Amino acid sequence: MAINLSKGQRLSLEKEDSPLTRIELGANWGAITKKGLFGSRTQAVDLDASVGLFDEAGKLLDKVYFGKQKSKCRSILHSGDDRVGDTGGDDGEDNEVITVELGQVPDNVHHMALVLNSFNHIDFEKIPHASVRIHDGKATGNASVFAQFDVSNDASFSGKVSMILGDVYRHNGSWKFRSIGEAIGARDLNATLSAFAEQYL
Repeated sequence: MAINLSKGQRLSLEKEDSPLTRIELGANWGAITKKGLFGSRTQAVDLDASVGLFDEAGKLLDKVYFGKQKSKCRSILHSGDDRVGDTGGDDGEDNEVITVELGQVPDNVHHMALVLNSFNHIDFEKIPHASVRIHDGKATGNASVFAQFDVSNDASFSGKVSMILGDVYRHNGSWKFRSIGEAIGARDLNATLSAFAEQYL
């Protein structure tokens, strides 16, 4: 059963018997239905899930996003840009997935920031069933989900188009996840990653 993460909660990325070697971070969201005099129409939503890689001093080493789908070290892979979301209702699957091979992440990487940006600057409050999920292994359905963060049901996200979801970080030789869940005033990926470094590292 998935854990609904609250802001500030920390989670070890280890099983009881062994550490996780692979996680997949998935973003899921819907399209907006607008009703008018002549029926309803669907407005596509383009959310972008991205990861920024930082060293111990907080320097940005690399980033993985729709425009750069593989990290320099090849340990992190983006599934590709989804520009519309679930137009027919929530299908339960992630629209964008970022795969992280934890065992292959270079030793100089100490933090991986998971962020979400609304590319077409649609207010988070208006986007249906937006969520981020952490999968144990492959992101196939909900069976592999062991943690999730609900984006769409928090009034603090109103009026914002960028969000710092969490931090995958090294601690005593193992990887952990810190839930941040803060919508910020940034308008793009670079500004969001800069805010992460300034506020959380």
